[in-house]
Amino acid sequence: MNNLPIAKESFPFLLVSGMMTWFLYRFDPWLGLIPGIIFLFSLYFFRNPPRKVITCGNVALSPADGVITSVTRVKESEFLNEEVWKITIFLSILDVHFNRAPITGTVEHVKYVPGSFFPAFKSHASDNNERNYLVISNGFYKVMVCQITGFIARRIVCWAKAGENLKQGERFGIIKFGSCTELYLPLNYTILVEKGSKVRGGVTVIGRYTS
Repeated sequence: MNNLPIAKESFPFLLVSGMMTWFLYRFDPWLGLIPGIIFLFSLYFFRNPPRKVITCGNVALSPADGVITSVTRVKESEFLNEEVWKITIFLSILDVHFNRAPITGTVEHVKYVPGSFFPAFKSHASDNNERNYLVISNGFYKVMVCQITGFIARRIVCWAKAGENLKQGERFGIIKFGSCTELYLPLNYTILVEKGSKVRGGVTVIGRYTS
C-alpha cells in the first residue's frame, strides 16, 4: 500500500525539520545541527526498504521487524474466540516500523482502541496502551495482528479496511517511533521462533500450519 522509499507519513517531519535546518543554517551553521539531525533521523526511521517476500500458504510471516519478547498461549475472546498462540514483537526506534500481513486473506475486522503510552516492552502495555486490531481470514482460519504504541510511539497508522484483500507480506500500516506488534495464531501452528529471536517483517517465518 506504500511503495515509496520512505513512508508518506514522514513528509510533515521532513518538511518542518528541513525548513528549520535551512533557515537556522543561514544565521549560524551550528544552529542548524539539531533540526538537521532530526531530518536525517526521520529519513532513517521512516525508511521503506524493499523486501523479497516468498509467499507460502501454510506459514505465517512476521508482521514486523524486531525482537520476540514472548511466546505464550492465551484465550482470545474478543475476535478469535479460542485459545491461540500470542507472539509479541518489540520494535526499537532503529527498526523498520512498517507492519505486514502474516498470511494472505480478507480483512474481517479493524478496531482502534485509544489508551495510554506505557513502554511497549512492559507486559501490561498490550492491555492498556493505544492499539489497533486487524483480523485476517483465509477462509479456513483467522489470524490477528495487534499494533501497539509505546512510550515514544504516539500514533498508529493502518491503511487496511474491512473487506479488503491482503497478500502475504503486504504492508498494511506503520507505527511511529518505537512500538510493539502482537501476532495471534491458531494452535495448529508450530511456532518456529522463541524469546530473543530477531525477526524481519515479511521475511521471517513465525509458524507453520500443521493440520
